[in-house]
Amino acid sequence: MSKEKFKTSIGGQALIEGVMMRGPSQLALAVREPGGKIVVETTPLKPAPFWAKLPLLRGIFSFCSSLATGYRCLMRSADISMTEEEKQEEKGKLELWAEEHLGDKASALMMGIAGVLGGVLAIVLFMVLPTFFTGLLDRLVPLGMAKALVEGVLKLAIFILYLFAVSRMPSIHRVFRYHGAEHKTIATYEAGEELTVEHVEKNSRFHRRCGTSFLILVLIISILVFSLVPWHSTLGRVGLKLLLLPVVMGLAYEVIKYAGRHDNLLTRALSAPGLWLQRLTTAEPDAGMMEVAIAAMKAVMPKEGEDDRW
Repeated sequence: MSKEKFKTSIGGQALIEGVMMRGPSQLALAVREPGGKIVVETTPLKPAPFWAKLPLLRGIFSFCSSLATGYRCLMRSADISMTEEEKQEEKGKLELWAEEHLGDKASALMMGIAGVLGGVLAIVLFMVLPTFFTGLLDRLVPLGMAKALVEGVLKLAIFILYLFAVSRMPSIHRVFRYHGAEHKTIATYEAGEELTVEHVEKNSRFHRRCGTSFLILVLIISILVFSLVPWHSTLGRVGLKLLLLPVVMGLAYEVIKYAGRHDNLLTRALSAPGLWLQRLTTAEPDAGMMEVAIAAMKAVMPKEGEDDRW
């Protein structure tokens, strides 16, 4: 019997000109400065509360925590990777006003506003629009029992088209190349190979335990769960779907955790949609990008006594 391949709990996120990695005891971001130097910053991780380790609840906690941490790291990477002139050019009138009137609190305010706007956009795109258009279509052509299925197909179509559109933006495509570097570096570490550009380059940019896989599983599971939600009105249905969203996230996390730990026909089928979508959300990195990902990985590798098994 062949030895089971080692799977690590270390995960990461692509940043602007950088990569974030989260290890057993600390988080690290590695970002390349305009001058070419790789800056590595580490932050100790606090132990999660006991309830955050319970099935279903751990998925909700992990998603919310990763979202908040990832956004902070993304903003920090922008600060490190941009010149002062570029920072000033990127600032809008609202941010300049906030800096003038709020000083050091301006950054927190802008992060909060961006987070709220991002959440609203996600709700509108993936909850309101599919339900609205399905209801509109049902008035023209009665869909009957197929309404939930049509709504789900529209949701998946909007998600895939959104990813395709943003992947064609040069700045986002570059971030997706760092995403590829992150995956290839983790694959190299799991294979037990030395973390060098040469070894990282030959490994795959596709990885089962990826945020893309989690998101597509959330969408697929939501189609099944939301098919049980009554359809009295568009707003009422959207409201019920929002209430059930934590349940969907918790289920999706348990599925991806199971799929990441096992290798059989079922888990390969569960992982397939996410791996396919990673053709949009990852791209092949260059040597410099892989150097950044390696620097982030080395900063979070387990110390003696620490366990980073998935």
